[in-house]
Amino acid sequence: MNVIKTIDELNAVKAAAAEVVATRVEGKDNGVKDVLVCGGTGCTSSGSMKIIEKLQEELKKNGLEGKVNIIKTGCFGLCALGPIMIVYPEGTFYSKMEPEHIPEIVEQHLKNGQPVKKYLYAETVDGDVIKSLNDTAFYAKQHRVALRNCGLISPEHIEEYIARDGYQALYKVLTSMSQDDVINTVLASGLRGRGGAGFPTGKKWQLAKDLVKDADQKYVCCNADEGDPGAFMDRSVLEGDPHAVIEAMAIAGYAIGANQGYIYVRAEYPIAVDRLKIAIAQAEEAGLLGDNIFGTNFSFRLGLRLGAGAFVCGEETALMTSIEGNRGEPRPRPPFPAVKGLFGKPTVLNNVETYANICQIILNGAEWFAGMGTEKSKGTKVFALGGKIHNTGLVEVPMGTTLRTVIEEIGGGIPNGKKFKAAQTGGPSGGCIPPEHLDIPIDYDNLIAIGSMMGSGGLIVMDEDNCMVDIAKFFLEFTVDESCGKCTPCRIGTKRMYEMLDKITKGKATMEDLDKLEKLCYYIKDNALCGLGQTAPNPVLSTMRYFRDEYIAHVKDKKCPAGVCKDLLQIQIVPEKCKGCSLCSKKCPVGAISGEIKSPFVIDQSKCIKCGVCMSNCKFGAIVKA
Repeated sequence: MNVIKTIDELNAVKAAAAEVVATRVEGKDNGVKDVLVCGGTGCTSSGSMKIIEKLQEELKKNGLEGKVNIIKTGCFGLCALGPIMIVYPEGTFYSKMEPEHIPEIVEQHLKNGQPVKKYLYAETVDGDVIKSLNDTAFYAKQHRVALRNCGLISPEHIEEYIARDGYQALYKVLTSMSQDDVINTVLASGLRGRGGAGFPTGKKWQLAKDLVKDADQKYVCCNADEGDPGAFMDRSVLEGDPHAVIEAMAIAGYAIGANQGYIYVRAEYPIAVDRLKIAIAQAEEAGLLGDNIFGTNFSFRLGLRLGAGAFVCGEETALMTSIEGNRGEPRPRPPFPAVKGLFGKPTVLNNVETYANICQIILNGAEWFAGMGTEKSKGTKVFALGGKIHNTGLVEVPMGTTLRTVIEEIGGGIPNGKKFKAAQTGGPSGGCIPPEHLDIPIDYDNLIAIGSMMGSGGLIVMDEDNCMVDIAKFFLEFTVDESCGKCTPCRIGTKRMYEMLDKITKGKATMEDLDKLEKLCYYIKDNALCGLGQTAPNPVLSTMRYFRDEYIAHVKDKKCPAGVCKDLLQIQIVPEKCKGCSLCSKKCPVGAISGEIKSPFVIDQSKCIKCGVCMSNCKFGAIVKA
């Protein structure tokens, strides 16, 4: 691509590329079909690259080369149904694709125009099978801003991003807006940081611009070190729309007076890393990164820095320390990064999703963005929906959408007729939300008020089979492993918290231990150095607040109501139901079951390891947890 210096040159690229994406964006039938195949991590792990290879083979065999385009995209969102394939201009939605499905689809649909119904997504409306992704219940309540291009364009072709108004916001900023204009627009939009605490983005930029006016160097950083268990929002944006982040970081650089940016991304995201490398190289080739962008005196360059997977490096000062080449440990604040950040210079750091909103705010206006969401939480929020839910996937909804809407309508509810028990938001830093708060509007302040937090956007759903003490223990184990060890409250305190929870799940705790655990939680919150330690007690405090009866059952009754904690569990054979078939005895790995054929068998509790193999093999429902 030639270097783009003027708006006319940018618009020329846009016009040419718009014809390419019109089939997908406008449903325009230009005689060529576009077959979009998800190339995100989830679908790739399920074999989507084999789907692409088979498509190429079958298109050649059927003489359809040049008549059908294969586009490898980012995540469509409905991860539970991958690999996903969509045919445009019809928008026909095929799910759970296998290579052996492709010959039939190519011949019947791509060659003869007849969709293959048996491979379509099976959801129905008024008795008709849904054919389009946008018609599904999963999409009906969503509003995609940060995810607007994910699953729609090829992330490895800058022209397709430009076709979707790419780099128009950067041109507008550099040619018609002052630094203060940009910052005031972001302030007026109400955009808050999507990485956890929700600090106003415009305020952060303003501080970095104004507090140290004579700085010889400033930096812009992107936190792509997404470490929460079950979270994959930022990864999906980088895989599906990397230029949205690159363009936004250049805008942030202009706003604060920085000419260098760094994207800190974990090395476990190889697809995201590869696409960022491609996108940065393409932007440099087009003159959209580098010196004198759009013929102005503004220059901006981007570098990638790979993290080794330390959860603490999601904390801003630890992340900057890691970029500097040192062990990723947090620093005391103040001074804040806006004054003394990366390499001791004023620095702005936002996460991927925050940047993904910036260009749309610049192009559509602050009022447009502020018109979505709630009074204090504007815009939309992306969630990685997982756990005990039908529709695992990536969801973007306006702030203020209720948890019930996300779980029951978008997520499709709890599988197997089970009851909803809790939802964990904010990962190890968040809390568990009980059924009585299902109808609370999701925003920063409401979640904090009920003992949780927004976090980066992980949302894990739990049903009646989950033990909430065990859940708290799981997150504490993660935090103990990920503590950098710099401060005593986190290094020692979280370990003691985990030991107390372990004691509870083994039936060895007293009521006095519950009081000690709660006091320790508050001590760590008040004294830990960084956000990791300060929020580590949240899963414990929220479960003790809403599910205290489960803690008491473990302590007083020596029972786990959910039947999860093995040390409090007994597996027994109900004599009245046992047919004496001996299958359980044959399957038991430790020889704990004995008896005579056609008579009830019994389990030796001293030998039983509670593995559950006998239960899963009993055909008569005679083996139960007690």
